[in-house]
Amino acid sequence: MQFLPKTIPEIQPEIISVKESPPELVTFDVGGMKCAGCAKAVERQLMQYSGVISACVNLAVEVATVECQPGTVDAEALAKKLTDNGFPSQSRLGENQREAEAATIERRQQEIRQQIKQLTIALILIILSGLGHVLGTKAPILSNIWFHWGLATLALLLPGRSIIVDGCRSLWRNAPNMNTLVALGAVTAYTASNAALLFPRMGWECFFDEPVMLLGFILLGKTLEQQARRRAASALQALIALQPAKARLVDFKLSSLDLRSQELPLNSTSEVYDPQYIEIPADRVRVGEWLQVLPGEKIPVDGEICEGKTTIDESMLTGESLPVLKQPGDTVAAGTINKSGAIVMRATRTGKETTVAQMVALVQAAQTRKAPIQNLADTVAGYFVYGVMAISVLTFLFWYFAGTHIWPSVLLGHGAMDMGHGAMNMGNELPIIHYQSPLLLSLKLAIAVLVIACPCALGLATPTAILVGSGIGAERGLLIRGGDVLERVHQLDTVVFDKTGTLTTGNLTLTDYLPIFQNSEWDLNSDINVGNKQDVCSTIEGVSGNSQDACSTIEGVSGNSQDACSTIDSKLLQIAAAVERGASHPIAAAILLEAQQQGLPLLAAEDFCTEPGFGVSAVVEGRRVFAGNAEWMKKQGVAVATELSGSLQGKTAVYVASGGVLLGVIGLKDTLRPDAKAAVERLRGMGLRVMMLTGDTASAAATTAQQLDLATADVLAEVRPEGKARAIAALQAQGCKVAVVGDGINDAPALAQADVGIGLHCGTDVAVETAQIVLMRNALMDVVESIELGRATFNKIRQNLFWAFGYNTLGIPVAAGLLLPATGILLSPAAAGAFMAFSSVSVVTNSLFLRRGFRT
Repeated sequence: MQFLPKTIPEIQPEIISVKESPPELVTFDVGGMKCAGCAKAVERQLMQYSGVISACVNLAVEVATVECQPGTVDAEALAKKLTDNGFPSQSRLGENQREAEAATIERRQQEIRQQIKQLTIALILIILSGLGHVLGTKAPILSNIWFHWGLATLALLLPGRSIIVDGCRSLWRNAPNMNTLVALGAVTAYTASNAALLFPRMGWECFFDEPVMLLGFILLGKTLEQQARRRAASALQALIALQPAKARLVDFKLSSLDLRSQELPLNSTSEVYDPQYIEIPADRVRVGEWLQVLPGEKIPVDGEICEGKTTIDESMLTGESLPVLKQPGDTVAAGTINKSGAIVMRATRTGKETTVAQMVALVQAAQTRKAPIQNLADTVAGYFVYGVMAISVLTFLFWYFAGTHIWPSVLLGHGAMDMGHGAMNMGNELPIIHYQSPLLLSLKLAIAVLVIACPCALGLATPTAILVGSGIGAERGLLIRGGDVLERVHQLDTVVFDKTGTLTTGNLTLTDYLPIFQNSEWDLNSDINVGNKQDVCSTIEGVSGNSQDACSTIEGVSGNSQDACSTIDSKLLQIAAAVERGASHPIAAAILLEAQQQGLPLLAAEDFCTEPGFGVSAVVEGRRVFAGNAEWMKKQGVAVATELSGSLQGKTAVYVASGGVLLGVIGLKDTLRPDAKAAVERLRGMGLRVMMLTGDTASAAATTAQQLDLATADVLAEVRPEGKARAIAALQAQGCKVAVVGDGINDAPALAQADVGIGLHCGTDVAVETAQIVLMRNALMDVVESIELGRATFNKIRQNLFWAFGYNTLGIPVAAGLLLPATGILLSPAAAGAFMAFSSVSVVTNSLFLRRGFRT
């Protein structure tokens, strides 16, 4: 099968440029938010502050992220403004982040304890109210109307007090929320019952049990919802808990730090467990300091092992369950657990720069970014409470002035259904009233409309799903940057892989040398310290098939064919290694490693210059030398014969030239990642088109493509870094939704251009920063899992929004009496409150079900 480089159309992509002064991000913990209306009110207040560019509020985790112009926003002043407006807030500022996080957790735990206390009181009141109906005349005290008045009064003053106060304050601030609706409903029912009790001749019934049960159901729903939200945030809390609090600072020169033992038991009395050390906070450790970590302890900062041997549990960072063997020279990450041996490590990254701190920051940022699909819910939520209050008023007016006259039968037979108290002459019994006044029926329906509407479900639909999805991803080493990314993942139809370092291991090995040096000015008789010399004649025979001609060419340069072959072979590698010292690329690493293994001294080189996608040049021994691909050679005026290129079919060829003369060619070969083919097949099974994009030669790309069963049309070879972005733009111009998987600097433009960029964490920082999904385990099967997780999470978002809109669309008309004339179904305020509580709980619970499909 013939693979040829495809011509990439010259389409100017809209690549995101890096601003010189990027916006400043400030994060706040915001309390007091009860529903989507509150979240919208917080966003509105933040946007009114001078210097704020955008604001995003997450109801599920009670966090607000503000994007502002650098140096223009006082975070503390902004937090105070929110606090003064009824939303207690605290900014998360650098050094105080750990303390702020602990304070936030403590505040939420206190809220939950208070909520459980209020719920307990409400449930006791509900039980006492229910016993009055069950026992009737058998318990005169429990059935006494004044006893039920007392229960309702206590319900409003004790468990319902915070709801009523917050609801009234929100209404006063022109930002009504769910508590406003509940407060209006409960107070109206209580007031109407008081009127019926004090003026029995009106013929109204008392329904003191309605506010009792209404507040009880609301508090039950809130408590269940809060517990479910805590479970949804458990993965992030586990990540935060990974950050160690203490570190053991030691002097590595102490004789007591003899760590030559391979495995030490946890209860060992070895002197290594009693060194001279200083215990300091982990966030005070500085780069370069030496730390001791004992078995069972967490690694305090990112670093490198200097002494000792152990196994490290990295499961919370990478999702890998098996401990990893670590020896001197290996890197370790903060938060991972030292399982077996005592070690001494040198700190390389501390504080916010550690891997676990960056993961926490990524997950927190992801949980505050909304999916575009949430915009409709946010827009509705902003006007929802006003709309519900208007519908409630219209419901009352309709039934009082028209409905009860059009269908007079609705006034009969509903007393028992509504568990109403009859108008009593201060008696002890609770007679069943079979007739309701038009005013009371209209009032009940209006109250039911108020309390059945649920803005919480709208506000929790997206953030709870993102909360659970991002948490699952963090547990498995998949960092997804936000809800907007999830929506784009759901739309993907094409996945484009980089080749070197992504589909392949990136560990290139030298397989062939083809030295030429014909008509060059290099001194081939210089004394070179060569170890493990190789007969270039046999090498050339393997690549060109004509060793005789090659050797005769070399023999013309030196009288001794055998010595000349070895000398020229080593000289070519030595020159190439000197030039590649100035490059950071797998090819450069492979050439330098081979030179080191052969014991070749590096030649002096200076004035390095790298041309991404082409090669590198440097001045070696006073001569400008170029090392790169065939196109790079052509740019330098160096002729490359077609048959020479063909001799390295299926391999990566590095041409070395100086003074317009080709010195030789070096052939390298990469190996496919073990999970590459399985990942490609799984992606195809998901209905995705899989492509390969590489700057390597067409023949090298063809070899990899054949191993992966990729079609010719799905291979784009010999594409420069800026060409990669144009290639992705060309696919997008055809209507494709493209994900790019890469790991290097060369991939950054394509990652930025793609609809979804997926970066391997072992890759360069710029690739990881550009990507919208970061794979901590560097396994290609995680590409599959991240897309599956993105699709499943977005489906949960759609299900939640469908339920939230559907519930309110159907529930409000039923509460308004839509079914009353035909079926006699009348929702009491208490029943409406129960449905309201169930709505919020069901949305959060549905999000938690996402875990069932991604069990470890």
